[in-house]
Amino acid sequence: MCLGNELGFEFIKPFHDTDSLFTLQPGGMVLELAAGVEPEELFEGLDYMLLGHTTSEAGITINDTKIAAEAAFAAYREPLLGIFPDGTPKAEEPADIAMPLYKSELTLTASVNIAKPRVFIPVFPGNNCEYDSARAFEAAGAEANTFIVRNLTAAAIEESVEAMVKYINNSQIVMIPGGFSAGDEPDGSGKFIATMFRNPRIKEAISDLLENRDGLMLGICNGFQALIKLGLVPYGDIRDMSSDAPTLTFNNIGRHISQIVTTRVVSNKSPWFSLCEPGEEHAVAVSHGEGRFYAPESTIKELFANGQVATQYVNAQGVPTMNTPFNPNGSLYAIEGITSPDGRILGKMGHSERFAPGLFRNIAGDKDQKIFMSGVSYFK
Repeated sequence: MCLGNELGFEFIKPFHDTDSLFTLQPGGMVLELAAGVEPEELFEGLDYMLLGHTTSEAGITINDTKIAAEAAFAAYREPLLGIFPDGTPKAEEPADIAMPLYKSELTLTASVNIAKPRVFIPVFPGNNCEYDSARAFEAAGAEANTFIVRNLTAAAIEESVEAMVKYINNSQIVMIPGGFSAGDEPDGSGKFIATMFRNPRIKEAISDLLENRDGLMLGICNGFQALIKLGLVPYGDIRDMSSDAPTLTFNNIGRHISQIVTTRVVSNKSPWFSLCEPGEEHAVAVSHGEGRFYAPESTIKELFANGQVATQYVNAQGVPTMNTPFNPNGSLYAIEGITSPDGRILGKMGHSERFAPGLFRNIAGDKDQKIFMSGVSYFK
């Protein structure tokens, strides 16, 4: 807590039982109490120990010894630095990585107004963001339906396919949530999800949703990986992929990352960003091992020109960057999210669904990207 929030802690003085600080205590908890709360009243009859209090000055003080915050942080990081490097060498930024913003003056809307659009969220083995995703959509005014895809037997797969088709046909939005589908299977995560969506009946239902019913699709993290393997982003339909098609691959640092990053809205062409202005910045949680966007430079330039690059990772000055930790995975041109040509399908790595009012209070920046509210507003 002290290292993450740059706070200090001072143990009660004198603190005699220093050995207990290094003793294994299964089930033990360290609790922080609000000012004015007396532990005697709260823990009456329980075995507890008063440790001390937090201070505004960073560092840890015990008796007459003070450990500087910088020294504590260095000691905390050092043992595993040889195994898990905390970054890559700073690179010279390409001159044209900060591409011009794309502003659409015409907001795309559905042809039919729906008071409470229905969202279908299929839950594949390994997904773990369905609850957050459903909550975010329901808070925006939609009706969210989750369905657990079962795949242990051929009969279970057949039943799951049938159920998915029914849900898609009765929904206006399909959202593929994040997680670790099939344990982030080798040679590219999201493959199992993509395989399911290539089933002829599911593929037909998705085509009907997009081509005939003005529907929307959203994929975050694992969902983005699936959308890009299907071709739904950036092409807008399910197709066979060529060797030079955009893809998502392993992070530059060679391991999973979990942190808050800042992203910049590049384009508001997509209905998912209709309530945002190009140039707006948001603090978003990321958690992935394969999030590095890669495509031929000519393809990337075309995506920018079409307004299909939705968001980029930016540094503290709001400038798109290739350097860690701002660009956590090394995505080319700092790309975090892209869309289909008309913008109705969005794939992004950042977990916009993980923010709810009251969370991340000690982190600066705007955490609400409004993509869920924007998606629901598309049908109003």
